Amino acid sequence: MFGAMIARGEDYRQVFQYFRPGFDLDAERQTRLDAGLGEYLNGNDLYPDVRPCLHALKDAGYFVGIAGNQTTRAGRFLRELNLLCDILATSDDWGVTKPDMAFFHKLIALSGHQPHEIAYVGDRIDNDLLPAVTVGLRTVFVKRGPWGYVIYERGTADLEVDLLTELPATFKTLPVD
Repeated sequence: MFGAMIARGEDYRQVFQYFRPGFDLDAERQTRLDAGLGEYLNGNDLYPDVRPCLHALKDAGYFVGIAGNQTTRAGRFLRELNLLCDILATSDDWGVTKPDMAFFHKLIALSGHQPHEIAYVGDRIDNDLLPAVTVGLRTVFVKRGPWGYVIYERGTADLEVDLLTELPATFKTLPVD
């Protein structure tokens, strides 16, 4: 169902309404928290190429930001992982979720860089690549996870990688404006 919703350009969270009309995601999250079953992240939840990629990017002198559609709680867990980055933020931190353009404008503002100097890495065309292009960012498609295969069309992104560890070398192939 999730893939079908995305393929139709709909918000995947609406799938809950199909199975249970009136479903309130925020209330359900709170119920799980109250029962001691809230979301939890640790180092085992990272893809194995994340840390080597971040280290290689920083060693090469890149500004590294991590931002995505996550809760404030998930953001706390991510920060505890001590990921090598310049900024780490969640959509809840910013009060706006992808694909809203305000998310990408906030990312640009906090980075201190011009849009054409930023490469936004994502695995979804609808939430990541298309809105990033709209605000003038370079785009890198990483082929992973269900979203990376459901609706992606080759050639949509400036660059395509299979592994995050390919990023530092691949960035060198981006044409300079």
